[in-house]
Amino acid sequence: MVAQAMEIQAGGYTKMSHAPKVAVVILNWNGIGHLSEFLPSVLTSIWPNLEIIVGDNASTDGSVEMLRRDFPSVRIIQNEDNYGFTGGYNKVLKQVEADYYILLNSDVEVFPGWIEPVISLMESDDLVAVAAPKIKSYLQKDHFEHAGAAGGFIDSLGYPFCRGRIFYEIEEDKGQYQQSGEVFWASGASMFIKKKYWDEANGFDERFFAHMEEIDLCWRLKNRGYKILYCAESEVFHLGGGTLNTENPFKTYLNFRNNLLLLKKNLPYWKSVAVISARLWLDAMAMARFLNEGKRRDAWAVSRAHQNFFMNMFKRANPRESQESGFKSLKSPRRIIYNPRLKGMYRGSIIVDFFVKKKHSFTKLDKDKFC
Repeated sequence: MVAQAMEIQAGGYTKMSHAPKVAVVILNWNGIGHLSEFLPSVLTSIWPNLEIIVGDNASTDGSVEMLRRDFPSVRIIQNEDNYGFTGGYNKVLKQVEADYYILLNSDVEVFPGWIEPVISLMESDDLVAVAAPKIKSYLQKDHFEHAGAAGGFIDSLGYPFCRGRIFYEIEEDKGQYQQSGEVFWASGASMFIKKKYWDEANGFDERFFAHMEEIDLCWRLKNRGYKILYCAESEVFHLGGGTLNTENPFKTYLNFRNNLLLLKKNLPYWKSVAVISARLWLDAMAMARFLNEGKRRDAWAVSRAHQNFFMNMFKRANPRESQESGFKSLKSPRRIIYNPRLKGMYRGSIIVDFFVKKKHSFTKLDKDKFC
């Protein structure tokens, strides 16, 4: 996959064989079907200094054997157990040397030139730590996809949403978000990150296991003064729901628990107390709605999420994690900050805008409320 002295010319960007090394890393757990279907498109990727890796979380479905047989050019890194999305990537990436990591879900279709526009954008500014392409639906290719769409944002109560997707409302891509720029978070379905910032951030917080771990990582980096970008010139197509579908109560549990953990970690103490207090009331309303809809397992998942959060709220991810932000060392030259006006933060309530004011698309939100 590595071509020496190869030249890329796309979008005015030219690099020779000294192009940054890029590693596309796909984390797999019993996803043999997705790998068989989507990995061939990843192998068509064009970049002069590229390695494609599958990190396997102790699959039992024959995934590794299939990879060795059908995709001999792909490097395989095997974990001894299923460590989830967070722990799995943390362990795999310790064994990968590259200037850029691309964390790519196994159910994502790409096209040959998808890497260059994003790397070009990130190379333009050393403060850019993370970026993501436009993420569209594999099943409905003229629409955005739930996990990322055209860049992620977060509101004053910690609810994440996307340009092109607010809650369950997903927009058609009509070219309305063709401007690349700074956002709050980039989706883990297709996340580009500079290795030096991955290392500085100490990777994912493994307490998350899966879901919202990429928002936490991006928030921690933004609190240190780094930038998260959306690249409109690159697009990928995500199937979605490959590991946990939307009807799985475990996904409900992770979303509610991890959202509270996200707020506790990244907001100043008294701000987090106020926001989490408000969220607990809203979560109680969500639990009541689940009960009213006959979704008792989801309601119980919300209750378990609260129990787990309060039982473990004073625990750290590991001994190396700083109390404030999860970085390796407070001696790093970039001071940890808590900035209430981080780019991509929405100072309104997306709950009120969506459910009360019926603003179901990103373009209808109040522009003055965005930092």
